[in-house]
Amino acid sequence: MSIQDIPALNACLNGLATILMTAGFIFIKSGNKKSHRKMMLSAGTVSAVFLVGYVSHKILVKGVHTPFGGEGAISTFYYTMLISHIILAISIAYLVPRTFLFAIKGDFERHKKWAKWTFPIWYYVSVTGVLVYFFLYQWWPSAA
Repeated sequence: MSIQDIPALNACLNGLATILMTAGFIFIKSGNKKSHRKMMLSAGTVSAVFLVGYVSHKILVKGVHTPFGGEGAISTFYYTMLISHIILAISIAYLVPRTFLFAIKGDFERHKKWAKWTFPIWYYVSVTGVLVYFFLYQWWPSAA
């Protein structure tokens, strides 16, 4: 594995986290708390591994960002998505552990209240993380 492989691996981890979150959501809506817990803890673990990979990649490339190759309207769309992704990803670093903590402590009322906000934000960050990868490395790579 090389440094160039890390973004694709990170996109796969984000995709897997999205699948696990979707399953967790379906399980809790159907009343299956045990499976919900397994899926959400798995999604949290996968997201934590992603974060390690993301930070490691940034360290290895010495913080150099990957330029976006798109122009015009797609560039505006990409940067709007990227900015919202970054801002919400920062919030997720607090929201997910806090929401998990309520469940682990058995405070399911507070867990449920927090999850109503945390889940859609985490889901958005996970999905847009995959999209950022495709925008940068597959669909509109920079010529530079």
